[in-house]
Amino acid sequence: MLEIFQYGFVVRGIEAGLIVGFVAPLIGIFLVLRRYSLIADTLSHISLAGVALGFLLGINPMWTAVGVSVASSLGIERLRTSNRIYGESALALFLSGALALATILLSLGKGFNSNLFNYLFGSIVTVTQGDVYVIAGLALMVVVSIFALYKELIYISFDEESARVSGIPVDRINKILIVLSALTIALSIPVVGVLLIAALIVIPVVAALQLRTSFSRTILFAEVISLFSVISGIFVSFYLNLSTGGTIVLIMLALFAIIFSFRKFSWINSRFTV
Repeated sequence: MLEIFQYGFVVRGIEAGLIVGFVAPLIGIFLVLRRYSLIADTLSHISLAGVALGFLLGINPMWTAVGVSVASSLGIERLRTSNRIYGESALALFLSGALALATILLSLGKGFNSNLFNYLFGSIVTVTQGDVYVIAGLALMVVVSIFALYKELIYISFDEESARVSGIPVDRINKILIVLSALTIALSIPVVGVLLIAALIVIPVVAALQLRTSFSRTILFAEVISLFSVISGIFVSFYLNLSTGGTIVLIMLALFAIIFSFRKFSWINSRFTV
């Protein structure tokens, strides 16, 4: 079992996976509680356009994904708060536009190749040491920002209007949150792939919420679910020669199903216990 650590690309993948698995639930908890889950899905598709741009320009796709995702996140938030269009419609516009742009850029870059497939679905083989450093740097930025705005984010997540009345700069913090979401999605690309990033952000949090415990414990459980899924997914995908991202997400879904079933079974037992 330990021979897996003899391969440098696996070690780099595990390092990146641990970082990504830790950061994703920190962002996901605030997106899920505020019913912003679709933003993660939209930004993940937008990052595909960034990856395609990177391939076309011949530069690291992670950097172009970061730039495109952050710029688009600010555009989404501006359009969403303009009161001229519904939030869901703004997401649909950006999602459709990003997919169309990605298709055009990939056509100009002579279509699909194996590297693009790895970025779409995740592969630890693509993670370089430089990627690990970039992921670590972006993750540190996200974590520091989350902890600096922790109380305000909690307040806004549960009662945005009261937070606004209390003098909290809600619009500014919302912009920061969506930019942090874009950064988290960009740094997750090498591990789980563009098409599965939203699952990494949302599923551990949704699973942890089924336990119906305190906010801090929910984050803790989400972290455990996320990190366990990432590490076990890397091991399973390595030994069974499977897609890393798909394996990680399926393990997350399995854990969600177990927790959901357990909670339902416990609720039934409590109803019939005398």
